[in-house]
Amino acid sequence: MKLHRTLFAIAALLSANSLMAKEKISLMLDWFVNPDHAAIIVAQQKGYFAEQGLEVEIIEPADPSMPPKLVAAGKADLAVDYQPQLQQQVAQGLPLSRIGTLVATPLNSLVVLDNGKINTIADLKGKKIGYSVSGFEDALLKAMLSSVDLKENDVELINVNWSLSPSLLSGQVDAVIGAFRNFELNQLALEHQKGKAFFPEEHGVPAYDELILVAHKDKAQDAKFSAFLTALEKATIYTLNHPQTAWEEFVSYKPQELNNELNRRAWADTLPRLAHRPRALDAHRYTRMAEFLKSQGLVKEMPKLEEYAVELK
Repeated sequence: MKLHRTLFAIAALLSANSLMAKEKISLMLDWFVNPDHAAIIVAQQKGYFAEQGLEVEIIEPADPSMPPKLVAAGKADLAVDYQPQLQQQVAQGLPLSRIGTLVATPLNSLVVLDNGKINTIADLKGKKIGYSVSGFEDALLKAMLSSVDLKENDVELINVNWSLSPSLLSGQVDAVIGAFRNFELNQLALEHQKGKAFFPEEHGVPAYDELILVAHKDKAQDAKFSAFLTALEKATIYTLNHPQTAWEEFVSYKPQELNNELNRRAWADTLPRLAHRPRALDAHRYTRMAEFLKSQGLVKEMPKLEEYAVELK
């Protein structure tokens, strides 16, 4: 009995030490939790972060523009960011570095109602196009219009804030730029409307990573971030191999908010776009986007790639 109590005490001590040894990581998302964050949420719910000795705090921002700034200021460890925005941020002097990829293909798109009125981008001449955020979306639209010999002054731009699908459904605009193809098309379908998406990477815009993970450039090589990516990759593989059970893990994070038809449809459309190798860095892709951003006047000069992107071992 004494031996049993001793062994129990040792086990309890080891467990306590294990809990104390967990490294904390604060992760700021780019928006509220949604299927774009599938690998992060599954890693949390399956305990993959804990297996790597991590305690990850997932934070949904009140202001989507703030997470990279807070990481740059040392107020958070990691942030979900976008590749083109990161490149603009570092060109402006923010001390950030890409450490991993969440979604490895563009999601942004130009969306219209599929009602026979607009069948090609050229049909947008003289039409109204809604947008939410100026900057990169302007550059996307300009390049896409240029691919069919149109200019920005051939269309009328209207700021619809974040009401992309509603403005399209109401007839306020004829098209919207900045629509995520895995969400807005499904939103339209749920309103019994069919949407048509034109993809930037097929109309003059180089392919890029939509969602990435960024850290402060001085801390990018921290071992805990490599452990984070190990858990993320395990979660991605599990999600791809077991999409239904992974969905159940995902919605268990916030059942009342996540378990709905829009997220269910977006889940299916998002999984093929998850980065299978979150660590992997495609240097050519970053170089091409840097050249595109310069050609569009969004950056003057870019730092060397190794100064703002790493591939952790």
